[in-house]
Amino acid sequence: MNIPTDLKYTKDHEWVKIEGDIATIGITDFAQSELGDIVYVEVETLDETLEADEVFGTVEAVKTVSDLFLPLSGEITEFNEALEDEPEKVNTDPYGDGWMIKVKCTDLSQVEGLLTAEDYKTLIGA
Repeated sequence: MNIPTDLKYTKDHEWVKIEGDIATIGITDFAQSELGDIVYVEVETLDETLEADEVFGTVEAVKTVSDLFLPLSGEITEFNEALEDEPEKVNTDPYGDGWMIKVKCTDLSQVEGLLTAEDYKTLIGA
């Protein structure tokens, strides 16, 4: 199971990479393996400001649809448009080309509430 140590994680299996006040967000390797083949990623919240834990989109796999929860409050400034044509990038490269959104954070202190890689490994029993 790939769990990069330079990222933060949520109990809902999203990963977060912080660069200044911009957070790049996707789902973890564990999450994509549990979901199976991802066929569609929907984010209709582009340019909206949401609070932490609100739903920012959905990911659809062959057998299920799952909500995506925003780990940090802020404005969704970018959607990975490559996923419109190649949603399978979430399966093949969840921490790279499979990223989902970028958020301009409004409260960086929320980062302290996210899980470390070690905490996330404990959560999933890795």
